Amino acid sequence: MKISHVAVWVKDLENIKNFYIKYFNCKCNDKYVNEKKGFESYFLTFEDNCRLEIMTRKDIKERNTDNEIYGFAHISISVGSREKVDSLTKELEQDGFKIASYPRTTGDGYYESVVLDSENNKIEITI
Repeated sequence: MKISHVAVWVKDLENIKNFYIKYFNCKCNDKYVNEKKGFESYFLTFEDNCRLEIMTRKDIKERNTDNEIYGFAHISISVGSREKVDSLTKELEQDGFKIASYPRTTGDGYYESVVLDSENNKIEITI
């Protein structure tokens, strides 16, 4: 078995799509629109064919981002090397994205950083 894809609700579909294309080299399908439900989505495909579905709908509510909540906590993206973790983290910071955790080796041995996208979704950048 394998996970087919992971999906996330977003406010600004185009902005998030462009974020993943620019920083993580994703390929994007044509936008799917269901006018009856007010639903729109894209599938973003990473180099290894892993997919992320980004979705929007007008009736989705804001979540309180002050605290962690039960459910999925972050997405982790492997970029291949320590140098790439470092350079991508620096690029994202220079482009105005909040760095939640700078590059470091964690207690369980991972080299990673954590950045927040424009909608405060946590993205773990790792080797």
